Amino acid sequence: MTDAYSVIVAPIITEKATRVTEHNQVTFEVSLNATKPEIKKAVETLFKVKVKAVNTLRVKGKIKRFRGIAGKRSDWKKAVVTLEKGDRIDVTTGI
Repeated sequence: MTDAYSVIVAPIITEKATRVTEHNQVTFEVSLNATKPEIKKAVETLFKVKVKAVNTLRVKGKIKRFRGIAGKRSDWKKAVVTLEKGDRIDVTTGI
């Protein structure tokens, strides 16, 4: 992946994701085929911060029923990015 905007899809703003900001971590939804070094480089270039670690996990889409017809939500990938001490990203701005 060459573009930082194609690696990082969106920030995740949930109660749990907001709670980990106390530990200098930020959670993002990323592209399914993005690697940890690509995510690190994208966050550093977009937000001008130093990244200490990147943890990723794949979230499997749930099977849901709508009017008796079974469907499936898409699989997606989550990245929890730990920042160096002193760096911050405020993803809640503008909400």
